[in-house]
Amino acid sequence: MSSEKRILIVDDEPEMVRGLKFNLEFDGYIIDTASNGIEGFEKIRSNNYNLIILDVMMPGMSGFDLCKECRNKKIHTPIILLTAKGEEIDKVLGLELGADDYITKPFSLRELLARIKAVLRRTDDFNNSSSYEIQIGQLNVDLRTFEASSGGQLIKMSSREIEVLEFLYQNKNQPVDRFDIMSSLWETDSEVTTRTIDNYIVKLRQKIEDDPSNPKHIVTIHGKGYKLNA
Repeated sequence: MSSEKRILIVDDEPEMVRGLKFNLEFDGYIIDTASNGIEGFEKIRSNNYNLIILDVMMPGMSGFDLCKECRNKKIHTPIILLTAKGEEIDKVLGLELGADDYITKPFSLRELLARIKAVLRRTDDFNNSSSYEIQIGQLNVDLRTFEASSGGQLIKMSSREIEVLEFLYQNKNQPVDRFDIMSSLWETDSEVTTRTIDNYIVKLRQKIEDDPSNPKHIVTIHGKGYKLNA
């Protein structure tokens, strides 16, 4: 799998970039690099990558800014954020902006490779799926493009949001535990918590429900988790 996958690393720390490039190329990936967000965005617009590894703390255009700009331009390439911050608010912000995963510095090469393989595997699963679209109320979700539409209006969604929604859809009309979502969609050593799942549900409700404060499709099952009525 990895021998055909192209990855862009965007980081302003030369030693970090050299180390990642060497090790990922050794693992069979085709690696391109950029030293700042502006250069990274130009390369993203000019090339087709399977994955972007993006440092958050960069001068000028930050990783958050670049992630947001990619999603605003309907660039759906999976993004893994590298961050030195451990506060949950920063992680949640990155995920809300459309990142697919994050990893906190310092990290082991083994952990990064596991995250990379997991993200690429999920992308391949979507692309190879025989069922590309799901319908939830008036919302139509395309699993290939990570886009949703309702009444002809396009609704932007991250690939991770799509995954959570698809998992709920696969278990529609029955309660789903938060821990079941976490164990099914994230690696076992991930720092994701139940609060992360709750934040995804909030974002999904904003895009699906007519009245997010009084949800009809994604409802809370107290003491259990959530249920998708579809």
